[in-house]
Amino acid sequence: MQWTQRRNMDLRRLGHVLALAEELHFARAAARVHLSQPAFSRSIQAIETELGLRLFERGDAEVRPTPAGRFVIEGARKLLFDARCLQRDIDLYRDVELGDTAFGVGPFPAVTLMPQVLSELRQRHPKVALRVEESNWKLLLERLRAESIEFFVSDTNELPAEADLSIRLLPPQQIEFYARASHPLAGGRCTFGEIWQFGLASATPPAVMRATLAATLGHSAGTVAPALECDNFAIPRAVALNTEAVLGCPRALVAADVEAGALVRLEVSDAPVLIVRPGIVSLTGRTPSPMARAAMECVERVANSIAESSGGQGR
Repeated sequence: MQWTQRRNMDLRRLGHVLALAEELHFARAAARVHLSQPAFSRSIQAIETELGLRLFERGDAEVRPTPAGRFVIEGARKLLFDARCLQRDIDLYRDVELGDTAFGVGPFPAVTLMPQVLSELRQRHPKVALRVEESNWKLLLERLRAESIEFFVSDTNELPAEADLSIRLLPPQQIEFYARASHPLAGGRCTFGEIWQFGLASATPPAVMRATLAATLGHSAGTVAPALECDNFAIPRAVALNTEAVLGCPRALVAADVEAGALVRLEVSDAPVLIVRPGIVSLTGRTPSPMARAAMECVERVANSIAESSGGQGR
């Protein structure tokens, strides 16, 4: 019986109890909660009946809480505060103003997409905390399955086609070859073999790209590797800017360097077709938080915008 009574006690009546405890007068408390005095009195009597406790002593001029009333009032004040906080958080969560998120990003998307994506998210949702982990797809997949991140963005060339993974493909990007403006190969046509002699610097290529590189060079599959491969794109870029190594990457990664004249695109007569196929990877059946959903939509929007501005594949 007591459990049924507690279960049926509602927040509205608890609010009436608090109003009466603070006003110590039925008429003033009734006016405060916008009820007639008879309706307010019935509400107080109803909750006293439900609880089986007398909460207030009625006097000629004022009322005062009983010891049982003080006990209930203290709990009601905390419960109503928590309810208001929960409602506020629900409203903010619905509007994507609450609900921090964490996601991962591979080396190419980290450079091509994240500066614009994170800037836009911060402008739109300044109250939200974002945690971004940069790594290769294998480590990001481990983090995703451990539910340490909600999704990740990376090249999907080697990503396994497994039932627990949901992949939203983004526009593909073609790898091109760039060298500093004073490079011996700049200003004319060259072969990929010549590029290889100077040394190719790039992010770590997946197996399918290694096979393409080997075929272009006439080598056995698995026997070739770039002169420098590093998942932190800033490193191969810096090497290409300061040495005669040739940088292999999508145009979007070096657009500013090309515009400034620091790097030039090489005309390669037998350039291998190397395609980065980025995608947004999440767990199948897991509903993303509102902030994660907003972040994924932003990634997709920025990726499409970059593809349109660069003619689809970085050219």
